[in-house]
Amino acid sequence: MPEGPEIRRAADTLAKAVAGVPVEQAWFAKPELKPYQEILTGCLIESIQARGKALLTQFAGGLTLYTHNQLYGVWKIARPGKRPPSKRSLRVALDTSRASVLLYSASDVAMWPTDQVHEHPLLQRLGPDILSPELGTESVVERLTSKRFRGRSLAALLLDQSFLAGMGNYLRSEVLFHAGIAPQRRPTDLAAKELENLAEAALSVPKRSYRSRGISRASGMRKDYFDASSDAFSFFVFDRAGEPCLQCQTVIERVELSGRRLYLCRQCQR
Repeated sequence: MPEGPEIRRAADTLAKAVAGVPVEQAWFAKPELKPYQEILTGCLIESIQARGKALLTQFAGGLTLYTHNQLYGVWKIARPGKRPPSKRSLRVALDTSRASVLLYSASDVAMWPTDQVHEHPLLQRLGPDILSPELGTESVVERLTSKRFRGRSLAALLLDQSFLAGMGNYLRSEVLFHAGIAPQRRPTDLAAKELENLAEAALSVPKRSYRSRGISRASGMRKDYFDASSDAFSFFVFDRAGEPCLQCQTVIERVELSGRRLYLCRQCQR
């Protein structure tokens, strides 16, 4: 599943393609969304924004399209009115004079009044977005030490979208490594400096991934996330099992925690 940085980059790319221009034609696969095909015709696409791992496409007139890629969904950009050949199932198509944006394979698609979209069940459960400029280390430390989260293992907590929205599996491994903290530990076990280090890493690592415009190649991850340039977000531990730690040369290990693969250096993470 794409993580916060990938979704935010997708939102940026889609907005650059079609934000600020009206919809010439809309198409939805879901029968309950068919009435919006006519309603959206001529409506300006005001913005496309990420919220955790969801995308919110806001239209003039008070409607917002909620979409979540889940495991297999992917947005594509095509020439106006075009539908490139694909083995995927088309779910949403928004045609403008500038470009067409097409959502394939995702099943979590819904239309909401803009002033009510925050009531979407998934959005209601989300914690602060890891890429929000308003989110600071003090707020993350407060969440770590709150009654709700302080007793949970970090391996599980960092995948919980109600704690921090947009965090995912590769970020979990990288955040814990850069904080120097073992995944089995709990916030309640950490000293004040460790809490601060973890909070800083939880914010800085996703932002670095977002700024890099793509990640280095890793097994089991989609090719459209990759960036072959030297500026790509590079992994210190994720997908590097059996390789030497870049800081201490200890062999990186892979473990299964909270149902997902996690990579760590036992020398650097205590």
